[in-house]
Amino acid sequence: MSDDPDGSDPERVETLRTIADDIRAESSESKMVAAILYRISDLYDPDEETSPRDIYLNMREIIRTKES
Repeated sequence: MSDDPDGSDPERVETLRTIADDIRAESSESKMVAAILYRISDLYDPDEETSPRDIYLNMREIIRTKES
């Protein structure tokens, strides 16, 4: 993680989002993994206000919705 006291790390944001863009394909599974990576990258984006708990709850709801 970066040395920023707020936890922001623009390089990590870019890396996670690049990977997400690379793996996104037509399958719903790859789209879901890409969405997870984007949400995780929000933790390191100084312009986003989120927490690991927020991300977990959001992704849990997406997975539940997809399964039903």
